[in-house]
Amino acid sequence: MKIVIIGGTGHVGTFLVPRLVHEGHEVISVSRIKRKPYQPNSAWESVKQIQIDRGAAEQDGSFGKQILALHPEVVIDMICFTPESAMHLVEALHGKIKHLLHCGTTWIHGHSTMVPTMESQMREPFGKYGINKLAIEEYLLSQFQETGFPATILHPGHIVGPGWIPVNPAGNFNSEVYRKLERGEKLILPNLGLETLHHVHADDVALAFICALKNKQNSIGESFHVVSPQAMTLRGYAESLAKWYGKVANLQFLPWESWRKTVTKEEADATWDHIAHSPNCSIDKARTLLGYNPKYSSIAAITESLEWLKNK
Repeated sequence: MKIVIIGGTGHVGTFLVPRLVHEGHEVISVSRIKRKPYQPNSAWESVKQIQIDRGAAEQDGSFGKQILALHPEVVIDMICFTPESAMHLVEALHGKIKHLLHCGTTWIHGHSTMVPTMESQMREPFGKYGINKLAIEEYLLSQFQETGFPATILHPGHIVGPGWIPVNPAGNFNSEVYRKLERGEKLILPNLGLETLHHVHADDVALAFICALKNKQNSIGESFHVVSPQAMTLRGYAESLAKWYGKVANLQFLPWESWRKTVTKEEADATWDHIAHSPNCSIDKARTLLGYNPKYSSIAAITESLEWLKNK
């Protein structure tokens, strides 16, 4: 099939595009600027790369038409962040393609209530990103229900892998957290360290897109979580990483208001975002309907990222 992937040189696209090529598809990668993928792969030699500034093209009303002009059978949209962007694309592609796959986020759920979170649970997102992604999901599924538009939505957790610094055991991106664990130094975590993070390797996200394409009869008109088999608590994450470094985790816990004073405002804001969402999602639906079987556990995905970071 002829597949156009919007945002093809990003983290997931780095792994997805070669998978699509190896599956025998003709692939066109659309991105705003000419950029190399995160990891080299000879499969990219057969990929046509097109530059389109999505924001500018949506403003003048040409983006959907430009994608349609590439004559795709399937469109994979990795970088749609507003319902208006989704509407613009769907209006141009309606009746012209076999399948649209949209990359969402587990943050559509907001706070965890019952865990693991199932796709069927009520969604109550907070924050612009999660709210917009839910609006996109609702729009795409309504288009399927009302007009038969062939949409599938895949919701990844915290994406990691070579080329990407993982959300750390403190719930932010300060790489000093890893160095403290590596040196066996004291690491202070918020609350009791029992909030959860749910990472997923970028290649496992790519795998989910392949599974959705292959199982079109089960994936169209549906949304799926795409995460590693199990979430990790902040405490469990820190202890697992310390063990990986050959150390025993030296952890201390502080109530939130006390803990936030030990870090920068930027770090505290990032941590609050992650622990307030505290994702812990089931992949039973994706396993059953798509045959999705992720290769990486959360800690394996994270440590591969850290190996890359160490050799950077």
